Amino acid sequence: MALLAAALAAAPGAQAAADSGSASDRATPGGASAVLDGLKTYGQAVLHSGDGTVRRIPAGLCEMRVDGGGMLQTYGVGAAGYAQPEARYTESGWGGTLLAANQDAGRIRWVLEHSYPQLNDLAGLAKAAGAGSLTAESAAAGTQVAIWRLADGAQVEAADPEAEKLADYLQREAARLPEPPASLGLEPAEVSGPVSGPTGARLGPITVRTGAQSVTVAPDAAAVAMGVRVVDAEGRPLTTAGNGTRLYFEVPPGTPDGHASVVVQGSTRVPVGRAFANGIPEQTQIVAGSSAVATTAAGTAVWPAPGTAPMGGVAAVPLSSPDDPADPERLATSGSSAATPVIAALAVGLVVLGGMVVLLLRKRPLEDEPGAEEDL
Repeated sequence: MALLAAALAAAPGAQAAADSGSASDRATPGGASAVLDGLKTYGQAVLHSGDGTVRRIPAGLCEMRVDGGGMLQTYGVGAAGYAQPEARYTESGWGGTLLAANQDAGRIRWVLEHSYPQLNDLAGLAKAAGAGSLTAESAAAGTQVAIWRLADGAQVEAADPEAEKLADYLQREAARLPEPPASLGLEPAEVSGPVSGPTGARLGPITVRTGAQSVTVAPDAAAVAMGVRVVDAEGRPLTTAGNGTRLYFEVPPGTPDGHASVVVQGSTRVPVGRAFANGIPEQTQIVAGSSAVATTAAGTAVWPAPGTAPMGGVAAVPLSSPDDPADPERLATSGSSAATPVIAALAVGLVVLGGMVVLLLRKRPLEDEPGAEEDL
């Protein structure tokens, strides 16, 4: 009986696990995608590890090739994470990188905007830092060292004394600046609502955020097939947009439940201080310079609103009771479910009870056995 009670007690948790799930994220991150070329302008630094070891590592500027055209100059964020050439990166907010919750992230942006390569006057930069002279390599090394210290508290110094003076100056003077905006983004990335009545629905708005003068706007193939249009607030079709433009999805009446997307593309510079991630936090790169690069963002409309149907389209199957045994054919066609462990436990319990009954019956004397009447 204890076995049966335990099996029944586990049933609610098993059912909850079966019913849990997460909605599909259809939004595509906005901005640029790139491939790391590797270090291009660099010097040397000395890194002190927590275990007492000391090693020399390269420190300086990397270059990245942007998908669709353009180049980026970047510094690494993590001193212990040497980024591999040909690794693929995507533009990201600070919250999705090693800089998440780092109070000094804004100071790193200041360093980037007040050092090489944003400041090409190396003589002026050296004078401000109290250094004798700086080359492009020593300036890049000193800037990288300052970023490492602010990003993850690395115990590191530049091998070149003049580069070390620059690193100290940048770390000392850095003020906190706000996170830069995305090169191209949509706010929000997803809108939703019902489609009813004779006029259908206009879902939105989604606002374009970009540094480009103009971006192209195009619905995806699924939207075109369903007759969904991307329009402005007055219902006029949109093929181009600028910063602050509001987009709407115009869904015809009678359109089946579904979703559609809009793709926005343009060419602009990625703001200094914008992060690029590859899934390994220690290998995050941060933008120090940018040419005009290709950028892309996607927004999605969903109808009806998420949550109006069971999660993932799967309805919960109630557990059967002893007075209402489960239908074997129904279980066979529905596949494995949270009720399966409970049914198995019930079966084991019944087998145990049956064995106990048999043992009791075998111990009871039979009325027909010799001597049974004499004992009465």
